[in-house]
Amino acid sequence: MRFSRYAWSVVAVNLFVILWGALVRATGSGAGCGRHWPLCNGEMLPRDPGLTTLIEFTHRATSGVALLLVAILFWWSRRALPPLHRARAAAAWSLVFIIIEALIGAGLVLLELVGDDDSLGRAVYLAAHLLNTFLLLAALALTAHWSGRPAPAGEPGRRGGAVSWLLAVGLAAILVVGMTGAIAALGDTLFPARSLAEGLRADLDPAAHYLIRLRVLHPVLAILAGIYLSGMVWAVGRARPAALTSRWGRAVTLLVLLQLVVGLTNLFLLAPTAVQLVHLLVADMLWIASVVFAADALV
Repeated sequence: MRFSRYAWSVVAVNLFVILWGALVRATGSGAGCGRHWPLCNGEMLPRDPGLTTLIEFTHRATSGVALLLVAILFWWSRRALPPLHRARAAAAWSLVFIIIEALIGAGLVLLELVGDDDSLGRAVYLAAHLLNTFLLLAALALTAHWSGRPAPAGEPGRRGGAVSWLLAVGLAAILVVGMTGAIAALGDTLFPARSLAEGLRADLDPAAHYLIRLRVLHPVLAILAGIYLSGMVWAVGRARPAALTSRWGRAVTLLVLLQLVVGLTNLFLLAPTAVQLVHLLVADMLWIASVVFAADALV
């Protein structure tokens, strides 16, 4: 179905935008357009931009493209799908979340929560940003996944019970780990360590900046969440055998293992930008796979 293929392409575009946004943070380019939004340094198209301005302006431009593509997705869902189809509701939520995403991005610039700012407000803001980003990806992925299926929104399913709780806790764990990861990435950017030993000493120093002390929280929670997610797939599979053999269940298990490997690599290499981007990409893919797996398991 053309609509379903288009929806998955919108997911891919948004993944690119998310990764570019991480590049903006990692390179300290968030202030590349000054305290101006939606203009860049007071101009529609910056003339003779420096590298940081080019990175930030590219992020804004691609974010605008993503917003337009999601608006088209919403409009097309109204024309291509029947009124009670679940994908129509998911497309509507996609539009809501990407508008919020644009407002959050504007807030980062207008509130000057960019560059070398190490305030608690920036950390909380980035965690909320990550939460909305994941909700956007969930809505987009469900739009794409459900659009190829005829089930309407009102179709009764085998919801409730232990399976629902297992899945809800798993999804919540990914959200919490993702938010702590956003804070840890900010700490790595603002307070880079020269060696692993130095970084560990700083993490355990009670006098260190709060962003440094919070870094250790992310890998601990990530390992615990990875163990839980692997067990969750197995437990849900016992209750719903079809879920265990689905490609999304296998994807969750494989992505958990891959993410642990990438996370350890990121830790031992002292969080180079390229590995940070791969780490974020795998996290996004794990979230998408988990959301679709949960949706299938609850049908």
